[in-house]
Amino acid sequence: MSNATAATAQDTNAWGGGRSPYNVSYGKMMMWFFLLSDALTFGALLISYGTTRFFSAVWPDANQVFKSFPFMGEHDLPLLFVSLMTFILIMSSVTMVLAVHAGHYGDKKSVAQWLLWTIIGGICFLGCQAWEWTHLAGECGGLWGTFTDVNTPVHEFQHFFNMKAPEVQNIFNPTTGHPLVAMQSTHNFFNYFFTITGFHGGHVTSGVIFNILMLVNTVNGTYERRGHYEMVEKIGLYWHFVDLVWVFVFTCFYLL
Repeated sequence: MSNATAATAQDTNAWGGGRSPYNVSYGKMMMWFFLLSDALTFGALLISYGTTRFFSAVWPDANQVFKSFPFMGEHDLPLLFVSLMTFILIMSSVTMVLAVHAGHYGDKKSVAQWLLWTIIGGICFLGCQAWEWTHLAGECGGLWGTFTDVNTPVHEFQHFFNMKAPEVQNIFNPTTGHPLVAMQSTHNFFNYFFTITGFHGGHVTSGVIFNILMLVNTVNGTYERRGHYEMVEKIGLYWHFVDLVWVFVFTCFYLL
């Protein structure tokens, strides 16, 4: 048999079932396809947010919106709380890497240990996000009352939107005296914030659930009987994607 004929026969056998003709499993390939489609969804949301912000005359200053910290009262601590949230999520990504690494060596005990820490990190992040949502929901209502009051001092708008004094006058309706531009910008900001961070929080929640299921399977020896821990690796890809998306969310809402 010639070399060409042998190669053709080998390719045919590869496609005939039993093994993948590629150097990646079907499950991993499908996970990559899912993550690609999910990235397009997050990308569309963030591009929409960026476009709205670019064409807005004013926009809330992140240092004023995200300045609170649990149990710290009225202390001005801009971005400190979200930095803690980001640190927790990054550390959970590290523990996920260690779980996948342990799975490559078939170390059941270490896989279970690092999955548990990943779950704890995810739950802590969600708890922080729940506090932030509750706090900002109340603050949003307070801001709305402030902006609809024609007697609100101009310097409050200047401080919240980080504007120069002459620019503040441009946000008021000359007829009613209401700051319609400021109200619309604030409304858009919080709409996008709750939508995008909520969408991301839903991904974190599903990731925590997946990790809990994997922890149960690991403890029960399911992956040992299969002879591999590929499921841990696939969910690890998903978890790292969720962490990566948070970097873009963090940059767009909290830093820019």
